[in-house]
Parts: sequence; structure tokens; C-alpha cells
Amino acid sequence: MSPRRSALVPLLCVVLTLPGLTGCNARPPSQPAASTPAEPEAMPSSTSPAAQDTPTTDPAVDLSGRTIAIDPGHNGGNASHPNKIARPVPDGRGGTKACNTTGTATDTDYPETDFNWGVAQKLERELEDAGAEVVMSRDDNTGVGPCVDERGTFADDADLMVSIHANGSESATPKGFHVIVAEPGSSEAVEDDSNRLADAMSKALADQFTPNSAYGKNAISRRPDLAGLNNASVPAVIVECGEMRNPDEAETMESKSGQQKYAEALMQGIVDWY
Repeated sequence: MSPRRSALVPLLCVVLTLPGLTGCNARPPSQPAASTPAEPEAMPSSTSPAAQDTPTTDPAVDLSGRTIAIDPGHNGGNASHPNKIARPVPDGRGGTKACNTTGTATDTDYPETDFNWGVAQKLERELEDAGAEVVMSRDDNTGVGPCVDERGTFADDADLMVSIHANGSESATPKGFHVIVAEPGSSEAVEDDSNRLADAMSKALADQFTPNSAYGKNAISRRPDLAGLNNASVPAVIVECGEMRNPDEAETMESKSGQQKYAEALMQGIVDWY
């Protein structure tokens, strides 16, 4: 499936009131690079002269001219096409990886694909309302794929890529989010900016959600085996928003309000990265 490119929405100044794949082994995170891209420009206030001495609590954010790639993990039709998603594709490091997988689910059989798609749509709206252009790796939740190599390369013209997932540990005990970034292997500039993106995402999510302590204080995991990250030419992270088999987190993930909170946290991480 070819990724779609959303139309650039006319600039809207929105006042952000933002709160704050399956189990994997993590390595201690490296320190993020000190350099940062230009910060998004805050839009001027329209308050009267008499009110200008009163500080505002939330600055307006302008993301016009920015392009963000969103990858809602897996796809709703993957389970019905096992042969297609099992075929090998380049893993970005000289090997191969299965095209895709079906994802996980809660104990009530709410699928990860639905959660990923719901959060992605809400994040897309948040970004477009702030003037950004959004590129999605898939444009529905009923198709198959695309394969994990395409889930890296579809973002080539974007500033960054955020891949949205939820974890599926066998036990119901683990709780919390973690952020995955590729282990060193690409260009130094992309690695540094990916590390900064992971750090920004972790901090933004921690304002509302619990970091998974299995992945260290900042809940950041570095892995060499994820083709979506390895094939990305721009700063990229995979965000495992929580544990789907943890009953408390499952309840949040299944709700529209919970998905909105995840979208707002991801939005904040993107803004902080810029």
C-alpha cells in the first residue's frame, strides 16, 4: 500500500493544553545531543493592551512548514493474510525481517491495531490543527501492511517519524510505556536527533503515564533489530504506549479519552523535540 500524504491545512494557532511492540531487551540510553533544531514560533497574543501584563499559561504553537510522519503499527487486515505478512523484507542492516505481524491485544480481545489507529488519527488532527503537514504509513485500519521496510522509507521527506504501538507482555503485571530507538548504525546526525526525540517522548509521556521500569529510569530501549527504525533516514522512534495485558492500562487504551491523552502526550513530545 502506498502511503498517503495529508494536504497541508491552512495555518491555525491552537492553544495546546497538553497533559504532561512486544517485550524487548533494553540497553542503557545514551545522552542526547546538545544541539537542537529551531523551536516552533509562538504566535502573538490577541489580548488588549490592558491585559498584556497578565501572563498567559499556554503559548500558541505554530508548526507550519513542519512535516511529521506517523506510523500506526501493524494493520487490521494482517491476521487474514499470514503468508503475505510473513514474507522476508530488508531489515536495514543487511539481513531480512518478516514483512509485518498482527500485533497484540488486551485480555478482552481489543486489538492493538485499533488502538494504534485511534491514537494516530487523533495525533494527526492535533498536528494539522497546529499547521503541520502529516504523512501516514497507512490510510485505513482494514488493509494489509505495508511491510516494515516501507514503514521506514515512507518518512524520507518528513522531519521525523513516530511509530505508535502497544506492548503485549505475557504477564498482566508489567505496566507503563517505553520508547524504542535504533542502536547506532546510521548517520551520526540521525542517531543524535533520534536520541533527542526518544528523550522528548519519554519526558512528555511521563507527565501523564507510567514509565516501564524494566527499561530504565527514562524507559528508553535501544535495539538493532527493528526494520522500521533501521530503514528510516530521518529521526525516528517507536513508542510502546503501554502494556495491553495490564488491566488498568488496557482500560485506558480501549477508551477514546485515553487515546486522546496518548495523542496529546505524543504531540507534546514532538513540539518539545522541535
